[in-house]
Amino acid sequence: MMPAVLLADIAGFLDEYLAVEDVPDYPYAMNGLQVEGPERVSRVAVAVDASEAVIAEAGAWADLLIVHHGLFWGGLQPLTGPHFRRVRRLIRSRTALYSAHLPLDGHAEVGNAAVLARGLGLEALEPFGDYRGFAVGWRGKREEAPLAELVESLAALTATGVRALPGGPDPVSSVGVVTGAGASTLHEAAGAGLDVLVTGEAQHHHAIEAVELGVTVLLGGHYATEVWGVRALLGLLRDHFGIDGRFVDSPTGL
Repeated sequence: MMPAVLLADIAGFLDEYLAVEDVPDYPYAMNGLQVEGPERVSRVAVAVDASEAVIAEAGAWADLLIVHHGLFWGGLQPLTGPHFRRVRRLIRSRTALYSAHLPLDGHAEVGNAAVLARGLGLEALEPFGDYRGFAVGWRGKREEAPLAELVESLAALTATGVRALPGGPDPVSSVGVVTGAGASTLHEAAGAGLDVLVTGEAQHHHAIEAVELGVTVLLGGHYATEVWGVRALLGLLRDHFGIDGRFVDSPTGL
């Protein structure tokens, strides 16, 4: 029989491990426990987004749902429409919700960028991707090889059709990783002398800037580049508390 762990103990452990109080974030990220649930937790679900579909699947099984993107990105808003339905389903199913955004992106062990960077074979990792004094990504080196090999590695990891915005040298060795909407760090990548910036998505002007700054940008998909942190957290909680867990996969196609 799986152990039941106090919800407060799990939330407190995550708050400390991810340094939630110390990491700056967007105004409405609201990192930490967003919705209370049962006093004790025996089964945990993790996912990228707190969507209706994810909450429905998690609520049928888990006592606690841990996500990267939480409920409150729109700021103060009435409990109507989809926002109401998400909260109602969490309360009815007695499923607690915990969210970790930038604290999970940049974490050295379980962070989206660090896990993806290690998966790409990057070594000598250093913090990269400044957001208000906090590094949301990592950069490192791999043995010099054709750009196509890095593209293949990223495609295999993310199971997506990787889009390349060419601009940098080929072959490549120095790579920065900032998951999700990390193309905003392109100027920092150029300043650091990186050959490639790996991220999830970009805007039109980033294709022009890639050429002008001399850095190739690889787009692996916002969702696909941000599954790594919650998956790593699930393994961490299994090891630390011995509780059961599963990943709820709900890709957006972006």
